[in-house]
Amino acid sequence: MTVSRREFLQWSAAASALAATGLDLSAAPAKAAPKKILILGGTGFLGPATIEIAQSRGHQVTMFNRGKTRPDLFPGVEKLHGDRDPKKGEGLKALEGRSWDAVIDNSAYYPRMVAASAGLLAPRVKQYLIISSISAYREPNPENGTEDAPLATLADPAVEEMGKEYQNYGGLKALCEQAAQKALPGRTAVIRPGYIVGPDDPSGRFTYWPVRFDRGGEVAVPGTASDPVEIIDVRDLAAWLVHLVEQGTVGTFNACGPEKRLAWGTLVAAFQKAGNPTAKPLWIPTDFLAKQKDLEFPIWAPYAGETKGFHTWRNDRAVKAGLRFRPALDTVKDTLAWYKTQEKAEKGRTKLAGPTAEQEVKLIAAWREAVKSKG
Repeated sequence: MTVSRREFLQWSAAASALAATGLDLSAAPAKAAPKKILILGGTGFLGPATIEIAQSRGHQVTMFNRGKTRPDLFPGVEKLHGDRDPKKGEGLKALEGRSWDAVIDNSAYYPRMVAASAGLLAPRVKQYLIISSISAYREPNPENGTEDAPLATLADPAVEEMGKEYQNYGGLKALCEQAAQKALPGRTAVIRPGYIVGPDDPSGRFTYWPVRFDRGGEVAVPGTASDPVEIIDVRDLAAWLVHLVEQGTVGTFNACGPEKRLAWGTLVAAFQKAGNPTAKPLWIPTDFLAKQKDLEFPIWAPYAGETKGFHTWRNDRAVKAGLRFRPALDTVKDTLAWYKTQEKAEKGRTKLAGPTAEQEVKLIAAWREAVKSKG
């Protein structure tokens, strides 16, 4: 079945890529008092974007990670090295005896490790932000679900592997949330994003679409134009995280965007506008796609069956807490522009998810044959 759920879990569990600069901070509120912020991770996709914005707002940032991925990032930022697993190497020793105003936990995947870091830091931090996921909710997702929807559970809460199909990812995220909340009751902000997109995203999920439309021609597009879709620009999410730190905000939030429901057709129109004017979408119905094997489209999920609620999470609470969104077209344009800079860059982030050119040609041919045979 052509559902991008598996791909979402795989790439949500593997944070990566330096976020692009260029966030328009002209509309940002007056700068708050400087904060000392500890980033657990910081070399992935969301982490660097957060650091960029935190620095621009005058905050003092410390990174804690293994020092293996992009060690040259942010030369002016304090870097502490260790391991989230206290049983490995020096573990969390570099954090001992230190204090910060806030912790942003970007690398929370296993509850034992979250409990270790949150427990160690609890006496010496005021606020702990943990980046979770909408995958923390029990499936199938309800339509228009809120933060009070039931959470995923695991038969073995002590499991420390994602599973072959990443089936443990959601349950582990829910347990990570609970570990942080237990260590710092009343001082935790749980952030549950959906698809985080934008410049420098190495997963190739969202990037597939503006790049594919920019190549022109007939483009296979799944579903219908009215299907809902939720995305959040990494720069908007990062700016909001810094805002939460500045305000000392706690609670649980769905970090899904935009503010109002976005139709898949509207986003497809943005792909067209930003790219090659010769590109034309060919809409392939969900029921036909369900019969195809080994074919997945990124970002989109069927607005039917078990995934009907996947792109309908409510974000009222996050918006009230200051989350703001740039126009989807801006994200599309910036992502395409960034991708083009990567095509000639050594070790550029040029991987694209989605069907190969050959798969797309075969799909279009099969759909046309199906239409022909019906009519």
